[in-house]
Amino acid sequence: MTEKKTLPERGKVRVKSKNKRTHSSHQWLSRQLNDPYVRKAHAEGYRSRAAFKLLEIDDKHKILKRGQRVVDLGAAPGGWSQIAADRVGSAKGQGKVVAIDLLDIEPISGVEFAQMDFNDDDAPERLKEMLGGQADVVLSDMAANTIGHRQTDHLKIVALVEMAAEFAREVLAPGGSFIAKVLQGGTEGELLASLKRDFKVVKHIKPPASRKDSAELYVLATGFRG
Repeated sequence: MTEKKTLPERGKVRVKSKNKRTHSSHQWLSRQLNDPYVRKAHAEGYRSRAAFKLLEIDDKHKILKRGQRVVDLGAAPGGWSQIAADRVGSAKGQGKVVAIDLLDIEPISGVEFAQMDFNDDDAPERLKEMLGGQADVVLSDMAANTIGHRQTDHLKIVALVEMAAEFAREVLAPGGSFIAKVLQGGTEGELLASLKRDFKVVKHIKPPASRKDSAELYVLATGFRG
């Protein structure tokens, strides 16, 4: 049995007010400084606290396996790619992880990076060439830029998930899995229905590392029908 890691404890950090700092930025900075997952990410060398979301999802649902081919959409800064590379063994020549983003990212052991738009017409074929075949898992922790209007923000992120799902259909091997960020309130009916047509099991999940006050959820679709 593996030893369960606990988050490091520390006294609360108080953020001093600055005249040029808005209330919202003050709240964000305070939350970051006092977030145990942020501290643990720094301590364990992960690019972001989001790495623990994928760790928790995979610990529970056992999606990532040795030797698999994985694509990470919107990968910057690379936290999910780090976890994927470790779980499939790509740094040791087992499997393959390809990270895609419009932004450049620092190299990650066991991860091949492609700076491109996954929505380009030739992106699926380019990706399969890099992987050396079809993908076993498509990951997406992407989030659309929000404006603070709940309904509008929800529609924007659903549109982004729809594009990611369409890309997954183009590159996944039969039996493959798709994990993507959505917003609380459920995925739009049309998207959910289409995922259920193409995957054997579709569910919403919220890992512990996802902040309780956050509206984010993840959709997990497994058993791609091909």
